[in-house]
Amino acid sequence: MNIGFDISQTGAGKAGCGYYAHAMIKSLLESAPKNRYRLFPSFGDFYCDPLMPILNPYSGADVHYGPRHIARETAGKFWTASELETSLGNPDIIHANNFWCPTQLTSSRLIYTFYDMNFLVEPSWTTETNRVGCFDGVFRSAMAADWVVAISEASRAHYLRIFPHFPQERVRVIYPSSRFLDASAQGERPKALDKIAKQGFWLNVGTIEPRKNQRRLVEAYASYLKQGGKPMPLVLAGGKGWLMEDFKKHLIELGIDAHIIMTGYVTDDELIWLYRNCYANLYPSLFEGFGLPVLEGMQFGAPTITSNSTSIPEVAGDAAILIDPEDVEGLSQAMLRLASNREERDQLSKSGVKQAESFNWQNSTTALIQLYEEALASPKR
Repeated sequence: MNIGFDISQTGAGKAGCGYYAHAMIKSLLESAPKNRYRLFPSFGDFYCDPLMPILNPYSGADVHYGPRHIARETAGKFWTASELETSLGNPDIIHANNFWCPTQLTSSRLIYTFYDMNFLVEPSWTTETNRVGCFDGVFRSAMAADWVVAISEASRAHYLRIFPHFPQERVRVIYPSSRFLDASAQGERPKALDKIAKQGFWLNVGTIEPRKNQRRLVEAYASYLKQGGKPMPLVLAGGKGWLMEDFKKHLIELGIDAHIIMTGYVTDDELIWLYRNCYANLYPSLFEGFGLPVLEGMQFGAPTITSNSTSIPEVAGDAAILIDPEDVEGLSQAMLRLASNREERDQLSKSGVKQAESFNWQNSTTALIQLYEEALASPKR
């Protein structure tokens, strides 16, 4: 097969979408090296990383790069042109991974990775620009995609609720897996935790933004401390997101700013150490297409308290304490319960490792290759 694959979000600052595309193309190159691959460092006019592919090159026997654009304007002209397929070398498959979606393909089979539509559920979780751009791409996929890859059953169901005209049999769930291939890795302690004992801190991983629910998390933590919970610091490992400019002020008002460690963006090695050495991983996200921090934390034995909503129960299974992410006191009580029960904490750690083993990139890659073959054997929509 001649496969065109969008790697536009796999640069140095990648988040969930970029990790999915990065891990999937690496696994594809290893599992199916005889295919011809054309990798697109820019894809569409919604997202543009001018450093791609300089920072994250991929190699293989028959791997080539598509055009690289350093400005959204030039990218837009290229990707919206009527002769796009010819410019790309007429690939059999074009796989979109960054929300943007072409609509002018006449022969290439268009595969579209769908993550989630949290921006439809609650507008305050993101900016107007991001909401409009993301929905535009998803809407175009409903018109033009031949197949949709959903990253969870919850995402698949949501997509079909919003676009009931799309053929259900052409929306396939292919789960992500952890970006970390070595489950025995020990990681590297972040400098911000030099004086913090192992298993002596609560952990939350993710960009500081409304959807990740850190505001309710710190309110639950404040309640936990007021009720006599063991005074372990709460580590927030993630970069600053949008719409949370008053977050530090909120910590001060709650009287807990001295108990909060904000690491900012951490390296993969530092994240491994945090997962492996936290007392528990707290992930009360309000909405997830999948929830990688839950899976990756479990991989390294992090006992987990997380949300009972959207896709997260699919990831956590029976290996986590599930709470209503809007119930501040419920989260506080779960923390108090786990802090006082070391036996339950250790059992969650063991159960989480086993649960994480049920997700792996080899299975996901095999499913994706089968989908490509099925798409080629089927007529375009």
